[in-house]
Amino acid sequence: MEEVRLQKYLAEAGIASRRKAEELIQQGKVKVNNVIVTELGTKINPEKDKIEYEGKRITREDEKVYILLNKPIGYVTTAKDQFNRDSVLDLVKVKQRIVPVGRLDMYTSGALLLTNDGDFVYQVTHPKHEIEKTYTVTMKGIITKATIEMLKKGVKIEDYVTRPAKVKILKIEEDKNQSRLEITIHEGKNRQVRKMCETVGHKVLALHRSKIAGIGVKELPLGKWRYLSKKEMNKFYFED
Repeated sequence: MEEVRLQKYLAEAGIASRRKAEELIQQGKVKVNNVIVTELGTKINPEKDKIEYEGKRITREDEKVYILLNKPIGYVTTAKDQFNRDSVLDLVKVKQRIVPVGRLDMYTSGALLLTNDGDFVYQVTHPKHEIEKTYTVTMKGIITKATIEMLKKGVKIEDYVTRPAKVKILKIEEDKNQSRLEITIHEGKNRQVRKMCETVGHKVLALHRSKIAGIGVKELPLGKWRYLSKKEMNKFYFED
């Protein structure tokens, strides 16, 4: 087998995106034939060389998998957690070593992609591809049309202004002093939807990601998963 760049091999093995794999190499977390390698561009022969990441040997799986999970509340989207909390990887049992595509915080439920294709992770999470993510938000207080327009146009959060969003009212419950919205964004900054709502004066009571790239989890029970279909994968065709 011909030689390949180490970061490409790690990405194809599902360890991380190619860009993240480069960081892991520079951090000294990867060994080739029992020697730590930190130089980017290092080439290896997968059939002859022994590749290890954090002490575990890595083998490349030929079969790429693309999975949709309806994440329940209470699960983190990291492989290792310092507080030993339940991980989404405990819910999806496959032979491949998979990773989440982006993140959902512990208290948010809904659509989450997982894969062993590092390049796919990079493509989907890169802002330039503007993958739509749709959320159902239950918030405290009665939302006004003026506030809806603010969310649509973009609001200032910390050191950035959110890009225009699609926002529509799903339900107003005056007796409970609650509003339910559907918010669709292209960005994926940390806890962005929660921060958007808090910025305009509404505390989020419940948050659920209903769709990614138009692929929904309405028919998928919480905690269950399935493979993406070929038709669904076509939604992630990228031109670079």
